[in-house]
Amino acid sequence: MLAALPELSLKIVEFAREHGRVTIGEATKLTGVSRNTLKQHFRALVERGHLNQHGSGRGVWYELR
Repeated sequence: MLAALPELSLKIVEFAREHGRVTIGEATKLTGVSRNTLKQHFRALVERGHLNQHGSGRGVWYELR
């Protein structure tokens, strides 16, 4: 199931697996990709059941399901 994900989404999931949680800010530093692009990937990962979202706004963070 993870194999069907884009490379950027796989990096996000791997970072969450290694660190327990991930924020968009951390993912920006890790990948160098814009916040807007990352938000699309995080949203898709939540909708597909790979990540849980906690909080809202600038304080939001994500963890593996």
